[in-house]
This record gives sequence, C-alpha cells and structure tokens, in this order.
Amino acid sequence: MHFDLTDLRLYLHILDTGNITAGAARSHLSLAAASARIRAMEASLGTDFLERGRRGVTPTPAGKALAQHARILLQQAERMQQDLAEYAQGVKGQVRLLCNTTAITEYLPEVLADFLRDHPNLDIDLQELPSARITHALRQGAADLGIVSDAVDTSDLQTQPFRDDPLVLILPTDHPLSDVAEVIFSDTLHHDFVGLSADSALAIYLEEQALHSGSRLQIRIRADGFDGVIRMVARGAGLAIVPLAAVERAKHQAFTVKPLKETWACRSLLLCARDFAALPGYAKALLPVLVEQRVSEQLDVEHRQLASDRAL
Repeated sequence: MHFDLTDLRLYLHILDTGNITAGAARSHLSLAAASARIRAMEASLGTDFLERGRRGVTPTPAGKALAQHARILLQQAERMQQDLAEYAQGVKGQVRLLCNTTAITEYLPEVLADFLRDHPNLDIDLQELPSARITHALRQGAADLGIVSDAVDTSDLQTQPFRDDPLVLILPTDHPLSDVAEVIFSDTLHHDFVGLSADSALAIYLEEQALHSGSRLQIRIRADGFDGVIRMVARGAGLAIVPLAAVERAKHQAFTVKPLKETWACRSLLLCARDFAALPGYAKALLPVLVEQRVSEQLDVEHRQLASDRAL
C-alpha cells in the first residue's frame, strides 16, 4: 500500500464534492492526474474505493473505511505541522471554515481579511455550503469550524451564538403584495421571484421551504449575490427573500420590505464545532475573533439605541 498525503486529500475532496472533476480542482490537479492517483490507490489494495455513476461517485464500504482513516491521518499531520511551526520559518497553517450564504457574504469578508492581515502564517479554506451539509462535514472531521442556521440539528456539536439573521421579503414598490399588511410565504409562491444561483446555500434552503409548502419558487432570473438580487427587485423583475443584513446595506434602492413570520425565516446563525477545546491551534486563533466581533456589533447597536433615546 503506497498512499501519500496528496492522495488522501484528493480522495476526501472527491467525497466532499461528489465527483472526481471537482475533487481534482480543489486539489489543484488535472482530471487525468487525479484519476490516475485514484486508480493507483485502488490497484495497490486490489479493491475499489469509489462507485462511479452518472451523477458522480459514492464510496464503497472499503472507501468509507479509507475516508475515516484518511481524516485521522491528515488531522495528525496538521497537528504535527502546528507543533513544529514555531521551529520553522515560512510554515503556513490552514483553518477550514464552512459557512452558509449570509455568513460568507454579509458578515465575514472584513473580519476574515483583518484576521489574515494580522496572521500572515495562516490561510483560510472558506467554502459555502447548506447548513445541513456543514454539520455533516463537521461530524466527519472534514472542517474545523462551521456557521449554520439554527434550524438544523446541532445536538451532537458544540455551538455558540454568531448573529441574528432574519430573512425578509422584498418587493417592487408597485407590486400587488406591497400593500398587503401581512404576507405569508405561501402567498408569494404564485408570483415571480429573483433568486440567487441555484447552487447557493440560501437558494437551496428556500427551495426546500417552498416544497414543504407544496409548491416551487417561480424563478425568472438568478443573480450572483444579494446586491444583484436587490437591484433587480428594485427595477421590478420580481420578488426575493434575502437576509435583513443585506437590505440594510441597500437603503439607496427603492423597494418594499415585508417581514416573514414563519419560524424558518426568524433564524439565527450559530458558530459550531465538534469540540471547541480540541480545535487545532490555527482554528483556535480564529475562534475568538468571530466571537468578539459579535460582542462588538452588539455594543454598537446598544450605543446607537442609547444615542437615539437621548435625542428623543
């Protein structure tokens, strides 16, 4: 058996993405090189690790066993690198952070940029996934930290509050629903929507809620990011459901905002891990930055509220 760490990382990337092409891209390998490595791994033990299908690949029983050992070996290699980093110059660590759409677009860019500026020997592997897939990845040891909606099951993970993240309905000012006092989600499903890209975490989440209501979202067009969605709604292209945080950044646009009363829309975001105390040193360095940012923002809100009260 002759596997190296590159082989093991490639194999896990293939499992995480569901196909060899995407796994090769995440490993910065060509498809031909990745396929050759997987074939060599299978040949060395005389067994298949992957079942190939039209929609991608899934692990065989032997492949599932390999994945468990690969995660452990790569975690041990990472911790060895951390322990030795102080004796070496130029050694870089990497934090694996998975987030849903709102966290990755609304709350993290400046926070993570400041962190990277202050920690030149650390990199961040940042990926956007639906919350349910994030919790699964954390349980499998495929990530250090995750930021998820509180709607998913986190009972076997450790969590800390990250942000309140309510979703709201936005409409063109002349839309028939703009004058309705209280709009429920099922009422909107008879109208056209502007959506995010189909593979975004929030788009998948909203489609699930529509299916639970017995219908589907009628998407006229998809935009790349909340700013594009809001601009199209303001121009009359359709309705949209976006985080309140995105709306607050777009006050110069003309549109109507309606709160959604459904439980799934009144959500909060959670910072989670399998065990905060057992995180690698690199991830432990990022953790307090994420927590402190929440506290700082809460204080800013309280100060603004106090100033407003005094003005009255």
